[in-house]
Amino acid sequence: MSARREFLKGVGGLTAGAVAAASAVAAPASADARPRRYAMVVDLRKCIGCQACTVACAYENQVPADRWRTVVAVREVRTERGVGALMLPQMCNHCDEPPCVTRCPADATYKTADGSVQIDADKCIGCGRCVRDCPYGARFINAATDTAEKCNFCLHRVAAGLLPACVETCVGGARVFGDLNDPTSVVSQLVSKEKVQVLKPEKGTRPHVFYLGLDAVLAASGQALLADPRQTRG
Repeated sequence: MSARREFLKGVGGLTAGAVAAASAVAAPASADARPRRYAMVVDLRKCIGCQACTVACAYENQVPADRWRTVVAVREVRTERGVGALMLPQMCNHCDEPPCVTRCPADATYKTADGSVQIDADKCIGCGRCVRDCPYGARFINAATDTAEKCNFCLHRVAAGLLPACVETCVGGARVFGDLNDPTSVVSQLVSKEKVQVLKPEKGTRPHVFYLGLDAVLAASGQALLADPRQTRG
């Protein structure tokens, strides 16, 4: 509940309840309004690997049973204290420079005004080029619809003044979502004040999913925790 209250306080346009929030998201910005830039911060120090986020996302978005839009990759490691586990939640990174947008032959993948990367299923031809070109393995082709799918930041929920399903159900409060361009938002403050990192910065995609504690996790696991939705969840 505290995480939910913090979100509603800090997400910029989502501060006046569900009705006002929906209006704020849907209404065109005025000339002097600050554009929104939605982002997520994942605190790996708080993630317990429970997969509540994966299940909530699958239920909310009707994700096929053998695929995921978000998942927590878990690896067992041995430490001085015994056996431990490393967790790495993964999803679409909603990049500022997304290769999936520039390489889509049907213009089905696009960036919205809030910076999130979305898919127009009516335009998608199911060629799979975006799946192959995503450096994070965050996309898959839905066999039932023959179209590409991925995390969409649950913008249908955000427009109604709600948190993304994965954030709403995160048991450890490891996920924070909000408007990066709002200096009063929790996301903005975390990114500006904490040591956040992104996955595969060498790809030049400028991701907007940020991590706290990523260096320690990758140092202990190498690249072994980088999951791929083209494989099965289990």
